[in-house]
Amino acid sequence: MTKLRGLAWDHVRCWGPLDASTEPYRAMHPDLEIEWDRRSLYEFGEGALGPALEAYDLIVFDHPFIGEIASGELMVPFDAFMSDDLKRHFQQDSTGASWRSYARDGRQWALPIDAACQVASYRPDLLTRYGSAPTSHEDVIDLGRRARKDGKWLGLPLVPTDAMCLLLTLGNPQEHGDEFISKDDADRAITQLRDIAALSHPGSATWNPIRCYDHMVANEDVVYVPFAFGYVNYSSKSAPYLRFADVPTQNSAGALLGGAGIGVSARTKHRQAAIDYALYLCSAEYQRGGYVKAGGQPGSLAAWQDDGVNASTRDFFGATLKSIQSSYLRPTHPGFMAFFRECAPRVASAIAGETSVHELSEWLNRRYRESRLEADPQRSVA
Repeated sequence: MTKLRGLAWDHVRCWGPLDASTEPYRAMHPDLEIEWDRRSLYEFGEGALGPALEAYDLIVFDHPFIGEIASGELMVPFDAFMSDDLKRHFQQDSTGASWRSYARDGRQWALPIDAACQVASYRPDLLTRYGSAPTSHEDVIDLGRRARKDGKWLGLPLVPTDAMCLLLTLGNPQEHGDEFISKDDADRAITQLRDIAALSHPGSATWNPIRCYDHMVANEDVVYVPFAFGYVNYSSKSAPYLRFADVPTQNSAGALLGGAGIGVSARTKHRQAAIDYALYLCSAEYQRGGYVKAGGQPGSLAAWQDDGVNASTRDFFGATLKSIQSSYLRPTHPGFMAFFRECAPRVASAIAGETSVHELSEWLNRRYRESRLEADPQRSVA
């Protein structure tokens, strides 16, 4: 009997379809035992990979870790285990840059099991009073002002991690330029975020997307959220439920890409079995079938475009497809995660008006250049 141990993050969107997969997969592989453990959302996005790679065969993780994974060869590249046809299938079946987000140094270090980006959301029963979902910043502010007259609010998850994600969505980052986010772009983005925050529920500063959505379905005072990572689970709920929409930017472009990949630890003693199981989980058949039924948010484009999948989720995927197809893939070089962690509280402080945009911009661009130089000491840094 071969036993595979996997590590998921602790939300039904992740562990639901993984737990649901074990029995049908074991029916096809009776000599295999599969066990999934869970860790917090924070550990998923910002925690250390090392201990997990020591203890687990399979790990679901956030794609910015790819730089560290590739430089240390911490996971098993999938390339040798896939035919050219299968590689092309995954490339063509990618939502936005999801497939590319797990590639580095010419190798594919993980598969996109889950896809997400920042999207808009609203309570349809509340928004109907004000018209349709906004499509521009000006529309958002107008909605917020009208909602405030009725004692209602916008929402905007603003814990430091999400504050940083908001800046990446609105700040027009340039990965290889002299400035990661220019002073002008930072000023424009922070000004917009301050405008939205001023019309947002007072709890926003303590909210991540899950806390925000939990509040929205349990209360009737938040009408609309312009930017937060989407969770299909809130669209699939019985009333009250949320509807999701594309972000209110020009052409719905720039929404920060999120999602999750599944990788195989380089220390696994069951390499082939783990690879085969990961390929099953990410197959278009399971992604648009059992994966969605168990509460998952698939990485497969075929699933996002499937009529049955959209009918069962109040069009969550179709309504946000434009955003994810034109979403922004953040840098993945080694050191980016450390840069992100250090920036996040400073961005939150700037949105709150406690730090000037000039101070933020100077520090952010200097620290980004340092992170690139740390990743490649031979690189010339301006």
